[in-house]
Amino acid sequence: MNSIETFYPLLGKQSKVVITMHQKPDGDAMGSALGLYHFLIRFEHEVTVISPTNWANFLNWMPCVEKVHNYENCSANADKMIEAADWIFCLDFNVLHRTKSMEQSLLKAKAVKILIDHHEQPQTEVFDYGISLTSKSSTCEMIYDFIVGSGNRDKINLDIATCLYTGLMTDTGSFRFPSTTASVHLAVAYFKEIGLNHSIIHEKIYDVNTEDRLHLLGNSLAKRMEVFYEYNAALMAITKADLLKFSAKTGDTEGLVNYLLSIEGIKFGALVIDRDEERKWSFRSKGSFDVNEFARKHFNGGGHKNAAGGHSKDSLEETVRKFKEILLDYAETLR
Repeated sequence: MNSIETFYPLLGKQSKVVITMHQKPDGDAMGSALGLYHFLIRFEHEVTVISPTNWANFLNWMPCVEKVHNYENCSANADKMIEAADWIFCLDFNVLHRTKSMEQSLLKAKAVKILIDHHEQPQTEVFDYGISLTSKSSTCEMIYDFIVGSGNRDKINLDIATCLYTGLMTDTGSFRFPSTTASVHLAVAYFKEIGLNHSIIHEKIYDVNTEDRLHLLGNSLAKRMEVFYEYNAALMAITKADLLKFSAKTGDTEGLVNYLLSIEGIKFGALVIDRDEERKWSFRSKGSFDVNEFARKHFNGGGHKNAAGGHSKDSLEETVRKFKEILLDYAETLR
């Protein structure tokens, strides 16, 4: 994989571009994709954004989100766009299976593939150019660095700033996580200098709960949470029946795992959700406990040191039982 700097000279060559991100994109994935979209169209490239799946409704206000294609709804047409692309930017994921049904299409594509991502252990052999920095707060921060590094900070407009701020804010937990470095604040300062209204973005992301989502949250905290004080750990297991009862939609469970870490003394929080095809895990930690390593070792996942995900084909009951057994092995580490 060639360095991202060696790609900069190609920006001036008009090309057909596809931008994609991981399935069920969050604020950082969608923000980085749309931020890059708004940047590249300023060079008059022909740019298409394709999401592997649908996304949460709370992202539907973002500039030009209506132009994003949902691969699951238009796979044949999307495959043609991928096949015809000169460049494919892969953002906020570093292994192709994170794009779900798009994986084979991306593997077959003859386009130049560019990786911009901040997760651990990238699949570097499938990318032509790229940068992978786990020290970065978000892919949105890395897109800002990409724009500045290529000598084009003057091309950042309010649409770009709005999209990139969204990912900076969400992936840093509203700027409270340790990944919030001085460079994050410098990027935000520049966005403010050009006129960004940050409070509106926060409102559109966090103040749009439905009544059903709040009922789901209440039920999860009251009935689905277990706290293991002897291990400084907590678990929340949400059943399929819960999702149906409260009409859960994509994005409704986002952030639930963080409530577990808000319990005094808890260093490790785990959320598992009973999906149709598999059980989806989210892991969060404080301090030195490495949930990326935990997820990779036990639940076919990965991510960051303090935030990772995984999955299991076992039943909800079985995967919860397995988690509790594994937890015993980490008793000393978590104390």
